[in-house]
Amino acid sequence: MHVFIAGANGQIGQHLLREMADSNHEARALIRHPDQGPELQQLGATETVLGDLEQDCSEALRGCDAVIFTAGSGPHTGPDKTIDVDQDGAIRLVDTARAMGIKRFIMVSSMGAGEPEKGPEKLRHYLQAKHNADEHLKNSGLNYTIVRPGQLTDDDGTGKVAVRARLEDFGKIPRQDVARVLLAVLNSDNTDNRVFEVVSGDTPVSEALAKL
Repeated sequence: MHVFIAGANGQIGQHLLREMADSNHEARALIRHPDQGPELQQLGATETVLGDLEQDCSEALRGCDAVIFTAGSGPHTGPDKTIDVDQDGAIRLVDTARAMGIKRFIMVSSMGAGEPEKGPEKLRHYLQAKHNADEHLKNSGLNYTIVRPGQLTDDDGTGKVAVRARLEDFGKIPRQDVARVLLAVLNSDNTDNRVFEVVSGDTPVSEALAKL
């Protein structure tokens, strides 16, 4: 499968490229600057393509079979950039994928995005942006999977997770394990048109997804 990765230069994205390097999938990494290309290709990108999520990316998507959206505005940007990237950028990419005839779309969201009004006040704007993008994807007609990880860490992944449509506690998960979940979703049939939360746990990733 030829997979377009939005957010490939981010931390989850870079882990995902490493994981995909040993898979039977080909990764097309979206980059904003040409100098990002060589490093991402060393990590495992089959190819890189210049583009900006705040602009039209239709040519960058041409020929792809699936999209993984793991882009984010980052913790050091203001509310406007969260809207531009996490909400509007995701929505724009969903619409572009549909227009280009791409059927599969995997979205990295966040725990709490299902009910943003119940989240911590300082996170509600972010969670609402994620919620709006998630809802747009769910109503798009695309074959979607929405992955909602808990608090992201830079710890080494364990390869073991807890996965449910709704988890009781807001736990943590290494970014490396989120990347492993994304790759497993690409290879799973039972994650089609599903939304689930994921944190660190005791079950190997593929086994956890199989029990959804």
